[in-house]
Amino acid sequence: MAGKILSSKPPDQGARVESTLSGTGGSCRMSAAVAVGILCLGQVLSAAPSLSSTMTETRQITRNRTGHILTNTGVWSPDGEWIVFDTRSDPAGDTFDGTRIQMVNVRSGKVKTLYESRQGAYCGVVTFHPHAPRVVFILGPENPTPDWSYNAFHRQGVIVDLTKPRQAIRLDARDLIPPFTPGALRGGSHVHVWHPAGDWVSFTYEDHVLAQFKTATPENEVNLRNIGISIPNRPVTVSRDHPRNHDGTHFTVLATRTTANPRPGSDEIKRAFEEGWVGTNGYVRTDGSHQIRALAFQGHVVTLQGETISELFLLDLPNDLTQAGDGPLAGTATRSPAPPKGVIQRRLTFTADRKHPGIQGPRHWIRGSPDGTKLACLMKDDTGVVQLWLVSPHGGPPQQLTRNTWGIASAFTWSPDGRHIAHAMDRSVCVTEVPSGQTICLTDRAEEAFAPRPEACVFSPTGREIAWVRPVVSGRLVFNQIFVTRMPE
Repeated sequence: MAGKILSSKPPDQGARVESTLSGTGGSCRMSAAVAVGILCLGQVLSAAPSLSSTMTETRQITRNRTGHILTNTGVWSPDGEWIVFDTRSDPAGDTFDGTRIQMVNVRSGKVKTLYESRQGAYCGVVTFHPHAPRVVFILGPENPTPDWSYNAFHRQGVIVDLTKPRQAIRLDARDLIPPFTPGALRGGSHVHVWHPAGDWVSFTYEDHVLAQFKTATPENEVNLRNIGISIPNRPVTVSRDHPRNHDGTHFTVLATRTTANPRPGSDEIKRAFEEGWVGTNGYVRTDGSHQIRALAFQGHVVTLQGETISELFLLDLPNDLTQAGDGPLAGTATRSPAPPKGVIQRRLTFTADRKHPGIQGPRHWIRGSPDGTKLACLMKDDTGVVQLWLVSPHGGPPQQLTRNTWGIASAFTWSPDGRHIAHAMDRSVCVTEVPSGQTICLTDRAEEAFAPRPEACVFSPTGREIAWVRPVVSGRLVFNQIFVTRMPE
């Protein structure tokens, strides 16, 4: 595979370098002063890489003097013509102060506002529906008060239909007064992502009702991060006996089971987070049957030595999420909402004995291959370098995919055909070929202050382009701007 390197420096600060390269294994770095292009591999090669005439291209898509933050997946419109983003102001995107959800046309650079928050609310972390013209995102509290300001358990998911911009429809219902309503939750949802079929929506969740308890006891649980799912065509209506109660268009449940004090060495978890749907159509079980919907996620376990590490878990989901399991779907005043009947939570990795145990690296979400046979995550190799690893949904030892000198430096996505994974590495945007583990950089190695942001490297629906963000200087200020890099032909 060949790739053309374009300078990743801010506009007018570096010469454009065009080069083509192909080779096997490792990673590459390109200096703006080098016109030929040198392929730097994670392992020493005895011969120089061959050159190709096929070239790629990187374009800056946004230029407005405002923040531009991409979610880690689902940022492309179904037709691949638009990229959706939020406008958080700080370069790191850590301050949730954005007031607009916008999208930019990748050909013309035209920007459209899809939603603008009001009454003191903020909005962000937006993703597209995989097939329809609508987006889902976080909306913080309107008319915030000291006892109800923005935090992890005071937010909600909302949907905007592109044919009716600026009109937000509440996704998940909220009921804060017992007896609680099945299908409604009691806190805040976050990072909403549609299943590839375009029906169910996954998210992470924290609970306002349990946040009042600081310590877990036999009488009460405490607020812990969990993973929930909203299903359509089952609207939920709640009472108005609390001013922050509201209805929702979807029936919403929690799917994970957590405990504040996991037994050391057990499969119990105290935090469930960074989930991803498994396959376009689920995966095939070991007995040959088909698991239609499943979610992979990270879970915090406690080792026998008392260390908290992240391991890979899987949720096998039943077709019907509206039936109660061993506890009420809505929870109680002292207990978390319980998973629906038929949800199976399984641990897939056991890494406590590795030199660098646990899932590690930059913040990232577990991502499944389109065919459902592989789950990708980040872990350190024995030298301490963050690499891509693959795990089967059936479990078994993780398989190391990359063996690069430089660590993977961002969240990542699979190409639609399952052959490549896009990510940042060594201040460049790169792709790793899954069959071979070969990593090739598609952009020049940037100066440290202007390296690709770690939040997102997102393949387009066609697999021909990758969206990403880096800081750009504008006057005396720095703004995150969206770039698109083409895949090599």
